[in-house]
Amino acid sequence: MTQIDLLRLDGSVESHRVGEASPYPLTYSGQSPRTVYAAAHVVADPVALKNPWQSSDVDWDATLKFRHHLWGLGLKIAEAMDTSQRGMGLDWPGAKELIKRSLLEARTVPGADLACGAGTDHLSPADVRTLDDVVAAYEEQLAHIEAYGGRAILMASRALCKVAHSKDDYLYVYDRIIRQASDKVILHWLGEMFDPQLSGYWASSEVDVAMANCLELINAHPGKVEGIKISLLERSYEERMRALLPGDIKMYTGDDFNYADLIEGDGTYHSHALLGIFDPIASAAAAAMDCLARGDSAGYHAILDPTVALSRRIFEAPTQYYKAGVVFLAWLNGFQDHFRMLGGMESARGILHYSEIFRLADQARLLVDPDLAVARMRQLNALNGI
Repeated sequence: MTQIDLLRLDGSVESHRVGEASPYPLTYSGQSPRTVYAAAHVVADPVALKNPWQSSDVDWDATLKFRHHLWGLGLKIAEAMDTSQRGMGLDWPGAKELIKRSLLEARTVPGADLACGAGTDHLSPADVRTLDDVVAAYEEQLAHIEAYGGRAILMASRALCKVAHSKDDYLYVYDRIIRQASDKVILHWLGEMFDPQLSGYWASSEVDVAMANCLELINAHPGKVEGIKISLLERSYEERMRALLPGDIKMYTGDDFNYADLIEGDGTYHSHALLGIFDPIASAAAAAMDCLARGDSAGYHAILDPTVALSRRIFEAPTQYYKAGVVFLAWLNGFQDHFRMLGGMESARGILHYSEIFRLADQARLLVDPDLAVARMRQLNALNGI
């Protein structure tokens, strides 16, 4: 067994014995009992990144290749979401190109499915003046998605959060967009732990009030809303809201702390998945869904429960920097040949964080090629004086 020196949380160094390669297959063709979206990351082009903090230079071949990996596991893709560094390295022109390329690529893959983020990130919150400014921004992005035959996930809007003053302001904007959408939409409630500029979304800092406002919107549009993703990192909020949803509306968990229990459900209600963590743990997620389909709850938890500790570390505060851990694992597992990110975001986390991710990924049996992962971790250690 290979050993590697890793930092501990107290700053000391320990020799870690690396386990066996991941037993989970890299392709899967079974039927999942849940609708499962993986929010996918983008691969930067390190050669083209002349000004990493200012440019969005994407390696399109590697980025699309990773999407084939997710589709090959039977997962759907949530495209151009915050996992792709939307608004934190990937600007709207980059997201626009990503949406176009991914939708066209999906046509070449039997059964491939994806939904794309429509937001307002090309409208600076500093420049927004009216609700109609927000509507126009949403309309522009929705039109681009639908021009290539895509479906929309209506992302939470920093601009709307700034200019809205009441529940009616939120209902006005979303009503305008939902009515225009050609297909059903997925709503997106992202908590302030993911983006501090979204504090007080749905016109209240009280979760129960915000939830009631959002439910009023959903109930006003029968047949037009597929579901809602909430990312509040509090299990009870999601359980409370999914029990109040109309029967044909899906709850998509965005809770990267409690997804295993929420997806399995309580016997009456369950959540589907739209998760950033399902990018780095895709093969384990597919294997767990297979167990759930067979009614093997013990097998399901044996696979997914160890990944929760990893996810809690990746998404630790400041939570918005979780993308660094997602891309780090893609590099360790050989899905890309470098650890460079848009905006230089790999520097948002330190070596202690990455050491913990390596250790937890190994314990969750997620290292595809342990020898490769160890070699790359040693490179990172050396860059950090270890």
